Amino acid sequence: MREKIIQKSAELFLTLGFKSVTMDDIANEMAISKKTIYVHFANKTKLVEAVTFEVFENICEGIDGICNTSLNPIQQLYDIKLFVMHHLRNEKTSPQYQLKKYYPQIYQRLHLKQFEKMHDSVKESLQKGIDTELFRPNINVDFISRMYFNGMTGIKDDTYFPSELYTMEYLMESYLEYHLRAIVTQKGLLILNQFITTNQP
Repeated sequence: MREKIIQKSAELFLTLGFKSVTMDDIANEMAISKKTIYVHFANKTKLVEAVTFEVFENICEGIDGICNTSLNPIQQLYDIKLFVMHHLRNEKTSPQYQLKKYYPQIYQRLHLKQFEKMHDSVKESLQKGIDTELFRPNINVDFISRMYFNGMTGIKDDTYFPSELYTMEYLMESYLEYHLRAIVTQKGLLILNQFITTNQP
């Protein structure tokens, strides 16, 4: 039952927002009593916390799978972008922004875990790109990895990139191209241009 509650809550939070979904809403959607939810979660904050880290773990598993099977680091980044876009396809409410505003402590913990995960996998990917001569040999792998994380999380901030001006797909696509153009070699640029052409909406 705990897993079912997390699953349904994740669906509602990502679609309607952390703030607007109440425990009553979740109970009604699942046709169970609110007491049943409280057996597993002491309060809404505990439920939000469980949902947040469950979604994070699911995304991490998917990204690990892509990292193990991608042909090259450029394809890997595009595959991860598609996976994340598909996973968050029902987002209507900028959940990261709401999490930061209404549950700052959970957001801080999530942000740190995201950084640790992304920093390691991006560094590995950058090094692979250098080894295969797709990325410039003189780039600072640690610095670029930190910059990439900063940019990818920054574009999700509705304050600076309002959703009425930019879709998340546009932001991710544009930032990915911006990032890769700065580090590719001539050989890498040929592959990048192929992906840009095939990913044009």
